[in-house]
Amino acid sequence: MSTAFEHVPHPHIAERRKTGPSKTADEHVGVNGKIALALTTIVGTMWCAYAFAILALIALPASLNGGSLLTLIQWISQTFVQLVMLSVIMVGQNILGKSSDKRAEMTYKDADATFHEAEQIQEHLKVQDAATNELLDKVASLEANLAKALAKA
Repeated sequence: MSTAFEHVPHPHIAERRKTGPSKTADEHVGVNGKIALALTTIVGTMWCAYAFAILALIALPASLNGGSLLTLIQWISQTFVQLVMLSVIMVGQNILGKSSDKRAEMTYKDADATFHEAEQIQEHLKVQDAATNELLDKVASLEANLAKALAKA
């Protein structure tokens, strides 16, 4: 009498180990995507935000000379905020993207460690199964010997 268990790992585990964590840089992009990434990389810098601020400030005297509050508000909202905040928001998004990639890497490593631990548990259970089977075989042998001894008596 013995027990048998065959561990069958989930196919996703092997596939996941081959692919690794998903990162923003790994995404497939065509020609338009490459152009967009290049422009995003350039515009998404604080240096570009500073350049846009200088560009917007060049137009400030003209809006002040316009004489109305509406002209100044239009300059602030349509020129300064749109030009400068565009780059600042993109810088923030770049930082958040890098942080997201780091979290993905950490999650991948945590999952890989968990898979490793589960494999160790499976190996431990195999050893316990073998010991249990050995004990069951001994018990069966003892029962057979006892039955023979009782039959002779």
